[in-house]
Amino acid sequence: MSTVGKEEGPEEEELYEHHRFVAGAGQEPLRVDKFLMNFVENATRNKIQQAAKEGSVYVNDIPVKSNHKVKPNDVVRVLFSHPPYENLLTPEDIPLDIVYEDDTLLVLNKPPGMVVHPGHGNYSGTLINALIYHFKNLPNNSSDRPGLVHRIDKDTSGLLVIAKTEEAMTHLAKQFFDKTSKREYVALVWGHITEDEGTIEGNIGRHPKNRLQNTVFEGEEADKGKPAITHFKVLERLGYVTLVSCRLETGRTHQIRVHMKHIGHTLFNDERYGGDKILKGTTFTKYRQFVENCFKILPRQALHAQTLGFIHPVTGKEMYFETEIPQDLQECIDKWRNYTVHQSAI
Repeated sequence: MSTVGKEEGPEEEELYEHHRFVAGAGQEPLRVDKFLMNFVENATRNKIQQAAKEGSVYVNDIPVKSNHKVKPNDVVRVLFSHPPYENLLTPEDIPLDIVYEDDTLLVLNKPPGMVVHPGHGNYSGTLINALIYHFKNLPNNSSDRPGLVHRIDKDTSGLLVIAKTEEAMTHLAKQFFDKTSKREYVALVWGHITEDEGTIEGNIGRHPKNRLQNTVFEGEEADKGKPAITHFKVLERLGYVTLVSCRLETGRTHQIRVHMKHIGHTLFNDERYGGDKILKGTTFTKYRQFVENCFKILPRQALHAQTLGFIHPVTGKEMYFETEIPQDLQECIDKWRNYTVHQSAI
């Protein structure tokens, strides 16, 4: 019997599948291709053998052939490469909420629930599928993603700038790299933040035990991961939750979600980081029902990319954009505001 652990490829490089399995203590010697057939969903033996030929099947971190015998407690890994996703992309007539557009770039307001670019399990319905339908000959970035200068998570709403020319791509990418672009988010987080404002610093990297999460490294491990800085400011205290504005100095994967959890204020209804549970407040039935109703109103993490600023790559003019808080997040905020007023009146 084998114990199985599977990890997907990191978000930054989603053009492959990465599976990891640990053979159980009672594992009978078995060819690695047959072993993997038992655990990799939808994988054919030919696909596994091809991966072995490419040197992408590992036992205890050593590349092996498909006839290698797996033994008890062996750690087996396999990487399946996808063909470049642009060959798989289909233009799709998906409406775009365009805030600004000229011959060089466009700024759009991404709705929650839309994946920004194709990756494992998401080859359609993404923002890029929509972009290549509405715009021809968009420049590729360093990851061959047409028009994409930066990105936000699937369930985060808000502003993105898209490059329409090579010049714009180069110029805008440098601004993000040099940290001269301006990005502010609105977030609803668990708990009462006592400080009016503050700065969170801490290297962010992949969580060593939960590969779907990132984490802040501290102490002897402080040099792991990548440097990340988030500035926050309290906008409104709403009892058991706080509305904050977060300004990014860096742009790491899940940065705000990770940093806010790190200081004890996980984003409201952030399922991946544990914010989909009652983290603050009472255990009374009425309160529990109130929070569950808020989760239904806002079935995602409470995060919105509200403002975006940069220098126009052609005119040199400073551009600044702001978008309204989306309906689901606004309704959730209003519900907490009304609850707080009601509680203070009792």
